[in-house]
This record gives sequence, C-alpha cells and structure tokens, in this order.
Amino acid sequence: MKCKIVHESRGRIRVHVMRSRMTSAQADMLEYYLRSKSFVTDVRVYERTGDAVILHSDRRGVISALSAFSYNDKETAALVPEHTGRELDREFEDRLFYMLVKRAIVKSIIPAPVRMAFSVMKAMGYVKTALKALFRGRIEVSLLDAVAISVSLLRGDQKTASSVMFMLGLGDMLEDWTHKKSVDDLARTMSLGVEKVWLRSGDTELLVPIKQVRVGDELIVRTGSMIPLDGIVIGGEAEVNQASLTGEALPVHKSAGSYVYAGTVVEEGSCVVVADKVTGTGKYDRIVKMIEESEKLKSEVESRASHLADKLVPYCLGGTLLTYLLTRNATKAVSILMVDFSCALKLAMPISVLSAMREGQTYGITVKGGKFLEAVADADTIIFDKTGTLTYSEPKVARVIPFGENDEKEALRLAACLEEHYPHSIANAVVRVASEQGLVHEELHSEVQYVVAHGIASSIQGVKVVLGSYHFVFEDEKCAIPEGEQDKFDTLPEQYSHLFLAVGGVLAAVICIEDPIREEAREVLAGLRKLGISKIVMMTGDSKRTAKAVAEAVGADEFYAEVLPEDKAGFIRRERESGRKVIMVGDGVNDSPALSEADAGVAISSGAAIAREVADITISAEDLSCLLTLRELSAALMKRINSNYRTIIGFNFGLMALGAAGILSPATSAFLHNSSTLLISVASMRDHLG
Repeated sequence: MKCKIVHESRGRIRVHVMRSRMTSAQADMLEYYLRSKSFVTDVRVYERTGDAVILHSDRRGVISALSAFSYNDKETAALVPEHTGRELDREFEDRLFYMLVKRAIVKSIIPAPVRMAFSVMKAMGYVKTALKALFRGRIEVSLLDAVAISVSLLRGDQKTASSVMFMLGLGDMLEDWTHKKSVDDLARTMSLGVEKVWLRSGDTELLVPIKQVRVGDELIVRTGSMIPLDGIVIGGEAEVNQASLTGEALPVHKSAGSYVYAGTVVEEGSCVVVADKVTGTGKYDRIVKMIEESEKLKSEVESRASHLADKLVPYCLGGTLLTYLLTRNATKAVSILMVDFSCALKLAMPISVLSAMREGQTYGITVKGGKFLEAVADADTIIFDKTGTLTYSEPKVARVIPFGENDEKEALRLAACLEEHYPHSIANAVVRVASEQGLVHEELHSEVQYVVAHGIASSIQGVKVVLGSYHFVFEDEKCAIPEGEQDKFDTLPEQYSHLFLAVGGVLAAVICIEDPIREEAREVLAGLRKLGISKIVMMTGDSKRTAKAVAEAVGADEFYAEVLPEDKAGFIRRERESGRKVIMVGDGVNDSPALSEADAGVAISSGAAIAREVADITISAEDLSCLLTLRELSAALMKRINSNYRTIIGFNFGLMALGAAGILSPATSAFLHNSSTLLISVASMRDHLG
C-alpha cells in the first residue's frame, strides 16, 4: 500500500493513504491489521481524511507492515469483526451535521412567512402523535409538547415553536445515538468468543481455530460448550439453551435435522453440526434485537423515572390552566408549557445506566442490563462457588496414585483422553499435565457421556470407564477398591481434591488436584463486607474437610460441602424468600441453576460457556477484585440516578415557578429547559468511578 508520512514524533507516526477515497470497511481493515502487530500499541484510522495515527515501539516494523498491507488479502479481512461501530458513528455524525446545517440555512435564508409554513407543517407531526395518545385514553408527554408548540404558533411566535421542535429533535437524536452506541458496544462484547472448535475429520476429531472452519464442515459440540456456528444437526441429541436469542431459559431439544444457532449452549448431550454459516454470521443482529427487546436493560429506578414523566403531564397541564385563570396572561401560561420533566428523565436515566455498562467493560466486567447493576447495589448476600472462583481457575495435578496393576502414566493418558472434551478447570488441568508429559493418546473410547456435577462415563473396547467424584464413582456407579488396597485408599493425601478413575468397575487411579486459593480472595471478601455485604457463603461439591479449610482461609461466614447444582439453587431461593438480595458467583456447568436463581448471577470469564450464557454479569478471571469494582460501580450508578432525579425535578419545577411569575419568557424557559436536559445527559455519560 502506498502512503506518505504526514507527521512523526517519538513512538507516534501519522500517515496519509494515497488513494482518492477510503470507505469505512477499508478503514476497519487497516486498523485491525495494524492492531494485530505486536509493535503497535494503539491505532486510529480516519476514513474521511484517509489518515492513520499509529502509536508504536518499532518504526521499521510499522513501515514494513504498511508496505505489505493489501485490501485484497483475505487473511487481513478475516481480522475485522462482523461489526466495529464505525458505520454507526458515521451515520450519527452525518445526521447531526445535516441537522445543524439545515437549521442555519432555514434561519438565515428562508423568508419569515415560509418559515412559519414549515413550522406549521412540522408541528402537525407532534399534534398527530398527541392525538393518537389521547385516542388510546392516555395523557402523555407528547400531549404537552404538542400543546406548547401549537400555542406558540397560534400566538405567532414561530421562533419559540421552531426552537422547541429543534431541541426536541436534537434530544431524540442524542437519545437514539447514545442507546444504539451503548447497545452496539455491549453486543460486540457479548458476541461469540469461541476460538477453537472440535472438527470431525473422518473417524478422528481435530481441535482447530474457528477461522479455519468452512461451510459444510462437521463440528462436534458437547455438554457445557457453546455452539460456535449456525448449522444443521446431523447426529446426536442435545438440550440447547437459546436464551441469548429468545430470552427463554428453558432448553430446546435438538436432534438430526434441527437447526442450531451460534452462541447458544448445549446444556446436556452432544451433537454433530454441519456448519451452515461461518464466523457466526447474523449473531450480532440477534443479540442486538435481544438486548433492545429485553426489559433487563431497565432498572426499577429507570422504569419509575420514565413512568413519573408521564404521570406529571396532567399536573403540568393543570398548572398551565390554573396560571392562565389566575393571571389571564397567556405568556405566563405558555412559559409553563415550555417546561416538562420527560426529556431529562427519559434521556438521562438510560444514559447513566448504559454508560455504567460501558465503563464496566473497561474493568473486565460485562453487564447484560441495568436491572442487574441495581440488584448488585442492593444485595446483602453473596454466594461463591469454590473451584475456579475462590480458587484459581487453573488447578494443577499434584500426583497420580495408581491402584491395582495400573500404570500411573497410562491412567493419566486415559483420564486426559476423556477430559479434553469438556470445558472445566479440573478437566483442563488433567489435559495440560498429560500434554506436558508428552502423553499423546488416540481416540479409543466410544461416545462420552458427561453427567453434570458428577463426572464422565464412556467405554473402551467394551469396558466401561468412569471418571469423577467419590459420589459418582463409588455410590452411583458402585465401583470397588482393588482387594488389599483399602489402607492405601484411606490414607490419600488430605490436602488435595481427588478425581477417581475406574475401569471395569474397579478403581484404577486417583488423580490428586491441587486447588490453590486465590491470593486476593480473603482481601476481596473483607472488602465486600466494608461495602455492605452482610453474609458471605461458600458452596462446593468437594468434601467437608476441603470446604472447611478453604472457607476458613478466605473468611466466609458459612460453607456448605458436597452440594449438587439443585442444592445451590434451592439455597438461593430460600434466601430470596426470606427477603435477602443475593449475588451468586460461579464458573462451572453445575453453577448454572444457581446463577439463574440469584438476583444477580456473576460468572467468571474463563468458566464454562453455559455459565457465562445464563449469568447476568461476567467478570475477568484474572482478579476477583472486579467484584469490588462491580459493587462500587453499581452504588455510584444508583447515586447518580438519584442525584439526576432530584436535579431534574427541582430545576424544572423552578423554571415553571419563574415562568408563572412572569420572570422568564416562554422562549427563555424553553431554552433553559432544553439546555439543562442536554447538560444533564452529557454529564450522565461521564465515568461513574473517578
């Protein structure tokens, strides 16, 4: 690509692309191409001017990368996400520009009589909207707007009527852009994050990057995994959670011939899917639709503010009429009509919520709606899963203890063969240590069955193999300890969690899992208490001995051991029935019912796909301190909403009083009202945490 250096300083270079015109798509290609380079720390591409500003650590690397860049490179095109937000920003920039230019031209060139005619025609739209509301038996803010504009025009005050309509239009555009921008940012964050998928090739399974998948390829998706691409099921059966598309939490049965969608999650079973679309085409639009239609975006405070705006309309109209009857002064009465509570209440509140959601993303927190931020702010109880939550998400295999005549390495090889198909922190630990030891395996087993919160069952050459918890292996599957090795079993190291492997109904090995507690866990729990959380509970499927040790180490108030998924959900249900507001924090498939039951379900980003899907909030796996930030952000949001509420009511009531007293003219009232609305809305876009 040909370009020239426009300006350069240490670590920064501005270049101009030598082409007559740059499209938004081309700007995105260049930006994401440069971002993919390790020596580029930041980059902004401006399609209107054809310039790119690049922050870098290697000038020679930047020059070389620019020289090699091509808009026709398919690999470069694949770096660009389905939606980047550039087109949306450009659309609203153009709308704002044309709105301002049009108003300037009309005011400076068009004769007064023609301007009056234009204003009357435009006012008809507001009158029509108000009449529709009246015919539905509702007195809404649209009626207040229509009356104010109509009265101004009847009095011959075209300037005031035009200003009111312009400010209303500008406010509507600002609200539309702010909402769409926030939804766009949120949808792109929520978009599919699957990097690798299981591809069926003949009789084998290959783990490949998703970008290598082509239409017609066969993908294998198992319990707890996200369906990576749209496609048709050609084998197997599965219960699929489609809440990300439909909002309905109940799983849908899928079998051969069923169509499945990218971003949905297999709750139970497994299936083979023929890819119909690549890279999740169309999923962004479905997420946007789900967000816009879902009431989850509105907190209770937001909804109350919106409803209050409409409820105040009759009082505004009544105040206008009363002022006219008492003063017989139409100007004073119209001054009240120029002021309403709707614009600010309906604009500032959603902007505050959506800006908090955007701000959360900068801290590694993704929130699916303002409702959940309010729930976090009000919560007094928090419940933690142990493994992968209070402990590190990457537990380690400390020892493998073989039983009978089994070999340690062969037992580990077999366990890794089964575990690599399922997304769980302990499974990942087993697969990782087998790989580190160079234990390569072949897929010798038959179809693998995953039993949620228990373990895995399969068969090799007709012999049943099970891997999982004590309860699953010895109580459910009735497996036995090899003769003469009971003492060895009874003296298993107590400092570890245990994963039991049995072949043919007999214990073959015990895999000892080291589950180190997060360094920040105790400090975070103490911080949550300072922020108003009065009850901290830990729940785990591990033994009572292990649970007690972890609970004491992190400072939990209560702990419950050897619990099943339904036990966690039941506990939360009882807490809520007793009047407590509950946050649940977890990362596994077995945490999903509890995450759904809580007032706010928080999933760890490195956890199972189904946990992230059903959760209301997702936090970074790097540091539990995100929970403190989440609580502080939620409290700051509620504080800002309440502050906005008081400011809007007080300021606009003051304008009404000054207008009724004749101190403010109708035009001045309209200007101050609309100016305050914009100022409060812009202020609401600021970060909540200073």
